[in-house]
Amino acid sequence: MRKPSATTGPRPTKAHDNRVRIIGGCWRGRKLAFPDAAGLRPTGDRIRETLFNWLQPDLPGAQCLDLFAGSGALGFEALSRGAAHCVMVERNALALRSLEAARQLLQTDAAEIINGEALSWLAVASGRFDIVFIDPPFADTALAPAVIAAALERHALLAPHALLYIEQAASQPLVPPPGFVAHRQQRAGQVSYGLWRRTENNL
Repeated sequence: MRKPSATTGPRPTKAHDNRVRIIGGCWRGRKLAFPDAAGLRPTGDRIRETLFNWLQPDLPGAQCLDLFAGSGALGFEALSRGAAHCVMVERNALALRSLEAARQLLQTDAAEIINGEALSWLAVASGRFDIVFIDPPFADTALAPAVIAAALERHALLAPHALLYIEQAASQPLVPPPGFVAHRQQRAGQVSYGLWRRTENNL
C-alpha cells in the first residue's frame, strides 16, 4: 500500500514556545516559562545582552526593582549575575503564577514577588534601590517611564547612584524627567532602551 504523501492535508502548526532564556551568570541557559498575556513582551536576548554588559560593574550585591516583571527575564537575569535581591512587581495573575514557578525552579529566596500595580505600590514602598527596571506596556501613557522615574524620586526609593533601565516603543521620545539624564541609549528595531541616572551623578 502506498503511504500518504507527507504534503497531503494541513501541516501541523508548531507549538509556540513561551519561554525566555537566562543568558548569563549562575543560572545561564535556564529557561523560564511565561503565559500569553496582554502587554507581556519579554525583553529580547539582544537587548538584554547589551543591557547587562552595561550593568555588570554595578550588579554585585545590588538591590533591584523590576516594576513590570512580566516573564521575570530582567529580574532573574540580574540575580543570576550577582544582584543580592530583586523585588518583582506584577499585576497579571497568570504572570504572577509563572514568576512564582520560576522562583521555585531556581530555588532562590532573593526574588520577592509582589502582586500589585506599579504606581500604587511605589506610593507605599520602602527601601532604596540601586537598579530599577522600567519596561511598562507601551500603550499605557499613564505608566510612561518618565512618570515612573519621577514617582521613584518623589517617594525617595532610589539609592544615591541608582541606575534606571528604560524600555519603550521607538516611536515615542525617550526623554528623562527633570533631575535625570540619559546615561546610555540605543535602539533595536521598534524598541528604544537605555539607562537614566540623576543629573549630578552622570559621568
